[in-house]
Amino acid sequence: MIKEIIERIRQVIRKMLGKENIRDAIGVDVAVSDKMAREIDLWSKMYKNQPPWKRKELKLCGLPAAIAGEFARLVTLELKTEITGNKFLNDEYQTVIDNIRTYTEYACAKGGLAMKPYVSDGHIEVDMVQADRFFPVKFNSRGEVIAAVFMETVTIGKQVYTRLEYHRHDEKTATYYIINKAFVRQDLDNVEVLGKEVPLSAVPEWADLEETVTIINVKKPLFAYFKIPNANNVDDSSPLGVSVYSRAVDDIKEADYQWTRILWEFEGSELAIDGDVSLFKRKENGEFDLPKGKERLFRMMDFDDDKEQYKVFAPPIRDKSLINGFNAILRRVEFNSGLAYGTLSDLNTVDKTAEEIKTSKQRSYSTVSDIQKALQKALEQLIYAMDVIAQLSNLNGGKKYEVSFDWDDSIVIDKEQELQSMQQDATAGLIRKEIYIAAKYGVSEEEALKMMPVQDDRFTIQEE
Repeated sequence: MIKEIIERIRQVIRKMLGKENIRDAIGVDVAVSDKMAREIDLWSKMYKNQPPWKRKELKLCGLPAAIAGEFARLVTLELKTEITGNKFLNDEYQTVIDNIRTYTEYACAKGGLAMKPYVSDGHIEVDMVQADRFFPVKFNSRGEVIAAVFMETVTIGKQVYTRLEYHRHDEKTATYYIINKAFVRQDLDNVEVLGKEVPLSAVPEWADLEETVTIINVKKPLFAYFKIPNANNVDDSSPLGVSVYSRAVDDIKEADYQWTRILWEFEGSELAIDGDVSLFKRKENGEFDLPKGKERLFRMMDFDDDKEQYKVFAPPIRDKSLINGFNAILRRVEFNSGLAYGTLSDLNTVDKTAEEIKTSKQRSYSTVSDIQKALQKALEQLIYAMDVIAQLSNLNGGKKYEVSFDWDDSIVIDKEQELQSMQQDATAGLIRKEIYIAAKYGVSEEEALKMMPVQDDRFTIQEE
């Protein structure tokens, strides 16, 4: 308990020092409260399976990563998006989309993700900055980040170089400002100390960067912030996003303890034969000669009663009650995370009506739909930033383009069941058969008519 308190205090100090360092170096205040910084740190540790309650004897379930991963899967399940009108921009954009599920998982786990494009070797690369390495400075009236500090660290020999890149967008004048500053410290120094300021040329990768850049006619920030749209119940004054499992932290902790009890029950009730030492032969080295591969089955005892030379240890397992309890906790995790029942838990262990299952699926669909909208908004902002960067670098930017997004809704609609119902209606004559064929194969009604048997005169195409 004392260690937990000390670690919590250290976390607060580290975050405060980081904020003070940025203020001293750049001259701006980071718009993240200490309370919010602590929670982001907690979600990050939970995602890495290193929660504060981790103990040697505790077996963790890994639920945070599973929850974030499942949401990322559902959000990007069949995402199709492309840029038309600018092939270069679309090619660079598709590189981002190829890994969008991974980036979405990071955002779901930690509450948000910053996307910052830059030019490298004739290509537009995108830095995906996770919430625990992103420092928002200013928000506009719509809660959008318009100023932020990005941190990059490089180790050369025994020296650690840190670059702070400050972005600020002036919405009134449509002017964009970028400031770059580099610092160096010895690797044995306090990790939260930036060290002394050095020229950007001290690191070869930063040598071509300008210390200050001013860009005019910029309508939006040249970075995008993907915010998980759940209400922030940690700090309701903060525009930052929260983890998808932020309201299930205590439930996840209890699930870890319950999972440990289940594993201990199986281990503690493992079949064993307690035999008197006189029953076992010894090898030349003095060790007991036990059947190969079954050593754990036998336990040597020294029975006082000569008549009783062995006992079979096979107590009943209380697995059913423990697993039922575990599933009850998992259902709380699902509810507080916005997942449908059965995503983590076993639906077969509890009676659920069709209406309850439908409601839980709708809850999941609502959460996923909101995250999709937030992701689409962030990607549109990213594309704008990529286009501006391409123009500034003479990389085929500035062309008119359009962006399309196609999201899949199969998580709330059981397509197989819907098609089966539609087939029954078509067979009963309640709907035209070509409507069913079109829905099943994803074609137009005219194409469906062509696919159907010609011998049925009702479905032949009439020539005008």
